[in-house]
Amino acid sequence: MVVCANIKQMSQLNDCLVCNRINLIKIDKNPYFIKELKSGYVVLCDYQYFYGYTIFLSKIHTDELFKLNQNEKSLFLQEMSLVAEAVYKAFNPQKMNYELLGNSDSHLHWHLIPRYKTDPKPENPIWAINPKIRNNPKYKLKMKELEKIKWKLLFELDKLTS
Repeated sequence: MVVCANIKQMSQLNDCLVCNRINLIKIDKNPYFIKELKSGYVVLCDYQYFYGYTIFLSKIHTDELFKLNQNEKSLFLQEMSLVAEAVYKAFNPQKMNYELLGNSDSHLHWHLIPRYKTDPKPENPIWAINPKIRNNPKYKLKMKELEKIKWKLLFELDKLTS
């Protein structure tokens, strides 16, 4: 397994979108970055149709959870659960959804999605909502709101990880 370490390595990994995002974090150019944990990076989703939608990016470039060794897998799952708890405490959703897909971005990353009573069709997965709706530019937060939401999540993460 390869740890996403630098830009050169990124090109060796077929321009992996997740590795690219991680490299932006490392050069302080990812505005959605929240916190680095031992096994991954916590970032907000670019589009906040689901307020508090967070992604946990694995530091290890692999396409399947079972390919991690037992220690790596345990840590990644444990930290993902902590991130989900922090999202829950920061945004008070009715329910949390957890998705580890990798169909389009073949690098382990968790989608941690707070779901609210006000969601359209809260019984369905978010992927059932037309991407033109959930990825509408109006759901990209302005810098002031982005900083506010980042602070809320970081506050809860810091309490759980200290």
